[in-house]
Amino acid sequence: MAEIPADPRPEGSLDASTSGAGTDAERQGRKLRRSFGWLAVLGAVLVVAGLVGLVYTGLATLTSMFLFGWLLLIGGVVGLLQAVQSRRSNYFWLAVVVAAVNIAAGVVILRQPEASAEALTMFAALLFLTAGIFRLAGALVVRGPHFGLTLVQGAFGILLGVLVLAGWPDNSRYVIGAFFSLALLFDGLSLIALGVGARRVLRMVTEGDGDEFGAGGAVAQKNAGWRQKDSNK
Repeated sequence: MAEIPADPRPEGSLDASTSGAGTDAERQGRKLRRSFGWLAVLGAVLVVAGLVGLVYTGLATLTSMFLFGWLLLIGGVVGLLQAVQSRRSNYFWLAVVVAAVNIAAGVVILRQPEASAEALTMFAALLFLTAGIFRLAGALVVRGPHFGLTLVQGAFGILLGVLVLAGWPDNSRYVIGAFFSLALLFDGLSLIALGVGARRVLRMVTEGDGDEFGAGGAVAQKNAGWRQKDSNK
């Protein structure tokens, strides 16, 4: 009967290594699942904020304007500080002008949020209208593989721009807030889908790794049994 070569490693070392690897994989899996769980919680908070914003569109408009104004103001101050630090560069004055414009725009929006909302609503309507016209013209000229989808997108953009322009400036009190709330809602739904899906995939991978480590331990025990029988002989 052919002699089975003995494993040079000590008995039980394979069991310890596989169990240690399994423990590390489970620990990392729990950590990742916890992180993706918090991501799903953040998505739920954004969904709730979006739904509340859709109910109180006027408050959402004012909130979004104040956030936009503070972002411009803080960004302008930071840009100005960076421009002063790099004042020997060739783009010093351009950076100063851009920072000054951001600071001025932020101050104007914070001081007059309603008038700023009207201006942004007009800008959004013109943007929708222009983008829809160009997309519609491009679809008719090119006629690519996504001709129908591009045509529908262009027509929808034109319709949305016309509707916003038709109700301006009275609709400026809720248009920006509605867009902002819808953005929060869809971002929250995407984060929830990402977090829940990632947790499910990680659970499947962890369970698969656990089965492999269990099979490895069984093989190690079987080899140890064969070595014990050979030593008895």
